[in-house]
Amino acid sequence: MHLREVRGILSAYNGMNISRGCTHGCIYCDSRSKCYRIEHDFEDVQIKSNAPALLENALKRKRKKCVVGTGAMSDPYIPIPENLANIRACLEIIDRHGCGLAIQTKSDLILRDLDLLASINKKAKCVVQTTMTTFDEKLCRIIEPNVCGTRRRFEVLKTMRDNGIQTIVWLCPFLPFINDTEENLRGLLDYCAEAGVYGILCWGIGLTLREGSREYFYSKLDEHFPGLKNIYEKKYGHSYVINSDNNEPLMKLLRETCEKHRIVLDNDALFEYMRTFDEKKGAQIELF
Repeated sequence: MHLREVRGILSAYNGMNISRGCTHGCIYCDSRSKCYRIEHDFEDVQIKSNAPALLENALKRKRKKCVVGTGAMSDPYIPIPENLANIRACLEIIDRHGCGLAIQTKSDLILRDLDLLASINKKAKCVVQTTMTTFDEKLCRIIEPNVCGTRRRFEVLKTMRDNGIQTIVWLCPFLPFINDTEENLRGLLDYCAEAGVYGILCWGIGLTLREGSREYFYSKLDEHFPGLKNIYEKKYGHSYVINSDNNEPLMKLLRETCEKHRIVLDNDALFEYMRTFDEKKGAQIELF
């Protein structure tokens, strides 16, 4: 871990990342790609030490309240004390300004800040997102080795549901010949249905690989799935989009299940939902 002061924190769409790099060790991680220009060792997480101060200043200058998004590139709950202090401070600032929050994490450490999430949700909108890839816990430990398993994330989703906080699941990626099976998808969808998730984000059954992330992924295939790297190289070459042969039937199952349980399955609509500030709720709070 190392600290660094940065110049800005909010993007044009009110997104922020309070760190760069990660320790979760997910074998498919796109954030390792060279296009993101992370110049330090990926596991030597860079903590943006002045993130709370920058966020405070940015929200003060806002003419209208907004929904702050975080977690797209770097998980806000990387288990480093300085990082956890930063995300707590940022949530306090968002809550104090009456803004909304769309937060994405694979970690159950988010439960530590449940009080702030609930407070934000009362004043505006809080949407908690998590990624689910692998129903089998032993396989999950290989694919996502240094963060809580899928079963625990399911428990987090239920806790959010019980506290009136909407949830969205990123159902991706699916790794061909590893977890792109009907059994795996059904298990994950059962979790989503039972937890009452608002929506599911999915771009098809497969994954994407870029320079940087591809090499790391292939090294992990050699480590855990001997011989599979050669199959990938022969079948997919250096393609960015890696589609599973099971894409069509599994996507059909996904659509039918979402329709049955009234789960939103529309990526554009879900992103619009997460970006949109709830003006009516904000007005009600100000009235009282």
